[in-house]
Formats: sequence, C-alpha cells, structure tokens
Amino acid sequence: MEEFLATLGAILAATLRNATPLIFAALGGMFSERSGVVNIGLEGLMLISAFAGAVGAYFSGSALVGLATALGAGLLFALIHAVMCVTFEADQIISGTAINLLALGGTGFLMVVFFGSGGTTPRVSSFEPVRIPGLADIPVIGPALFEQSLLVYLMYLLVPLTFFVVFRTPFGLRLRASGEVPEAVETAGVSVARMRYFGVLLSGLLAALGGVYLSMSLLSAFTENMTTGRGFIALAALIAGRWNPIGATVAALLFGLAQAITLRVAQDVIPLEFVQMLPFVFTIIVLAGFGGRAIAPSALGKPYRKE
Repeated sequence: MEEFLATLGAILAATLRNATPLIFAALGGMFSERSGVVNIGLEGLMLISAFAGAVGAYFSGSALVGLATALGAGLLFALIHAVMCVTFEADQIISGTAINLLALGGTGFLMVVFFGSGGTTPRVSSFEPVRIPGLADIPVIGPALFEQSLLVYLMYLLVPLTFFVVFRTPFGLRLRASGEVPEAVETAGVSVARMRYFGVLLSGLLAALGGVYLSMSLLSAFTENMTTGRGFIALAALIAGRWNPIGATVAALLFGLAQAITLRVAQDVIPLEFVQMLPFVFTIIVLAGFGGRAIAPSALGKPYRKE
C-alpha cells in the first residue's frame, strides 16, 4: 500500500509539473481568442519568454528580474501580434506562425550571442519550491500540491480569477462581446480594437508565465526549443475546454496526467522517441473528439473594421 501511495503521489506531482505551463498558456490563449483574435503564437510567446527570463535571471542573479524580463518579452511579442492582426488586419494564422518561427530562430541565434554557444544555458536563478506548513503534510496530495514553486501557487489563483474576470465583470463582458458581436460593442461606445489589444496583451503575459515556469522553475536553465510543442498542446486544451478557463484547466491536467502515466509506465519498456510522441497523439485524439463539438466565438479570426 505504501508503495502504491508513493507512486500515486509521484504521478500527481508529475501531472502538475506537466500541466502548469499548459494552464498558463491556455488561460492566455483564452483572453486573446475570446476577444476575437486567433493566437497560435502561444508556442513562440512561451519560448521567447523562457529565454528572456533565463537571460535576465542569469545576468542579474535574481529570479524576479528574470520574471520581469520574461513578462516584458511576452508583452512585446504579443504587441507585435496585436498590431499585425488588429491594426493591419493581417491573417491571424500567418501572424501567429511568424511569431513561432521568429521565436525559434531568434532564441537559437541569441543563445550564441549571449552565451557563446547553443544548446543549454548555464544554471540560472530560479523559483525554488516553497513548502506550505500543514497543507504539505497531507498524505499523498500534500507534497504534490503544496510543495511547489511560487509560480504554481500563482497558477492556483489565476484559474478562478480568470473565470471571474471573464464571466463576472464588465470588462469580461466587453471582451467576450468583441469576439462574438463586435458591431454591438462599437454601438455601445466601446472600442473593439482596444478590447482586442487588451486580450492579446494579456495572452502574452500569461504565456510568458508558462515560459518562465519552464526555464526558471522546472529546469533552472534554458534549452533550445524547450517548449517542444507545449504552446500547441495548450491551444488544444483551450479548444477542448471550450474557451472556458475551468474547462481548459481540466483539459491541461488531463494532458499532464497522460504524459505522467506514460513516462511512469514506459520506463525501460517503450522507446523514448515513442514516449515523446504520445502527447501529440493524445492532442490529435482530443481535437478529433472535442474540436468539432466546441463552438468558437462567432467573430474569432475575423478582422473588424469600424464603419
């Protein structure tokens, strides 16, 4: 029994580690897409933010400086996406793809500029696990849930806060209306462009938190292409969760659980390459099962021009 409980606790902890960056990115994607702007650039936003955070933390010796640097990078690249899609009415898929490619190539190049070589950076200052007395002593779930970095605790707060903001505040109502009936929003005297800018910029901030978690909590270093498709998996979680923060979080946790169980069971049994492929296979299955039934915001992906 003790061995079973230990295994269960380890799987729960691994699930949370795998799901946390997905949840941050999915919440960010929800703000953007609820406003009407498709954001497949979540992958790139996470990657550039992970790199910027590692650079800031390495040269300053402070995890907080790294966090600020990462948030700034996420905002900058999200602003580029917003300008292209909202102001210049560019194709939103192409703009997001460009963000992804720019982040992938740019981080590889800047690795050489800042550190002299590619691959992996030296160890950087990071957010160490913080144990919450009492709660961390709960059998099985305590160590997994309450002996985590500050970023994980921030994620715990952001999920219900995001739900409240989007579905219980005037700002959330305007944001959702901008992605559903933008004409009505303009008629009510609210700028659709402004709401979409807000949505995309919030998307950049939240995706940046996902990147920071990867480079300054999970690994304490940046490695080239360390997001490895997590941005796309987060987008799948968002769709499976029907553009709802609670649903997206549940979907992200399921992705994390599937990966945790696979890695646990597959040790010394299944080739590593096959194990690495499974999250994407699971993503395809989820999208095939839920994507067709999920109803996206009516004006998602459609540029709006004020008449």
